[in-house]
Amino acid sequence: MAADELTAAIREIQQRVRARHPNGVIGGTNIPIPDLTPLARARDAAEGKVAAIGTVNPRRGGLSNSIVQRIKKLVARALDWHVREQVEFNRAIVASLQANIETMAEMNRVVVQVAAGFEQQIAALRSEIVGTEAKMEILLREARELKDVRLHWSQWRVEWEEKMTRHEVHVLRTIADLQGAYQHRLTLTEVSFRAAMDAQHREFTASMERDTLRLQERFWKDFEAVHLEFEKLIHNELRIVRQRGFAQVPTAAGVRETPAEEISLDWLRFADTFRGSDQYVLARQQLYISRFAGHTDVLDIGCGRGEFLEAAKAAGISAGGIDLSEENVGLCRAKGLDAARADLFVHLAEQADSSLGGIYCSQVVEHLPPNRLPEFIRLAGQKLRRGALIAIETPNPECLAIFATHFYIDPTHTRPVPSALLAFYLRESGFGRIEVERLSPAIETMPSLASLPEDFRNAFFGALDYAIFAERL
Repeated sequence: MAADELTAAIREIQQRVRARHPNGVIGGTNIPIPDLTPLARARDAAEGKVAAIGTVNPRRGGLSNSIVQRIKKLVARALDWHVREQVEFNRAIVASLQANIETMAEMNRVVVQVAAGFEQQIAALRSEIVGTEAKMEILLREARELKDVRLHWSQWRVEWEEKMTRHEVHVLRTIADLQGAYQHRLTLTEVSFRAAMDAQHREFTASMERDTLRLQERFWKDFEAVHLEFEKLIHNELRIVRQRGFAQVPTAAGVRETPAEEISLDWLRFADTFRGSDQYVLARQQLYISRFAGHTDVLDIGCGRGEFLEAAKAAGISAGGIDLSEENVGLCRAKGLDAARADLFVHLAEQADSSLGGIYCSQVVEHLPPNRLPEFIRLAGQKLRRGALIAIETPNPECLAIFATHFYIDPTHTRPVPSALLAFYLRESGFGRIEVERLSPAIETMPSLASLPEDFRNAFFGALDYAIFAERL
């Protein structure tokens, strides 16, 4: 059974080798592969003979056959000591034959591998030969081209020398012609130069005249601008004079009454200088007009030149104002606004309780004595109806910049009012929904504050003013 399996394995190997090398040679080397089939067959026959030693020939059944077979077995047992060494020798010969077959098969595999290596080397050599042939072809082509270049260079040199000779003659002739022409043109150039100088002189004169005209035009434009500035200044002075004329309120003696405690100043000029123009203040009123939309019977305490009243009138909000300055009241009336000269405490005390729909008070509370500020807030709470709005604007003491700028400019200021204190007074007087909005960042008028850290700047140099809003509960 082992011999049959070995034979089948050898045949399978042979079939694979033949399938890989159908021509009976290794690759393209024309090396024949040894055929091991005869050795395998001889080995199989020898193993069959070895396996048959000690067996008896089969015969047909019967008594005589049984007797013959017993006699043969006895004879075979009797001769076993005589043929044992021959059997072992035969088996050794078969094993040697098997080893030879395996060695030759291994040699075949090694030869195949060596042949494959030779094939790879041969292919590499062929590719190198092909590359070398291509390089040789390129070198030959370049050599032919170089030969052509040398031939062309020799021909071109002869032609070039002939052309150089012709060009040299031509250049000498041209130089002679140019020298004659130069002498002729030199004479003409002198005349042309004098004519050009005369033309440049005329052009320079015309340019000077044009520059003179431009300077005159610029002078008159600058003069006109200065004239307009003087006109604007004169117009402003005349406007202030007219405002003072509107503010004249005759008394029994025909002259204006001046309270003994009033500081003698030109307050209209003071407002223009430090508070800003009418248009600037009027533009800032939109913050409050949006808050007072839908309210009626709004009282502007300290109405000044009437900017809030103008904005309220334009927005359809019914509003009236009071002020201690006769000039301001006269100016408001000249604009067609409802304004009266009155003390705020007296005026509020005269109003019926819950009769006002809103109170606007801008830049006033800092003028009041500290002991009278709670009284003002209490009176406002009494006179405002439920749901009415109060808006108070005042300098922001949280911003240290106001003490270096505008707070002490007004000599009638008493002391700044912190927003927390004003909110406390409002709560005590029946107000709620209190909001504080900070206005006019100090950095807009003092750019040097930008060098401070942002958190420090916001805490101590934030807004110059603040507005506090509250609703009557």
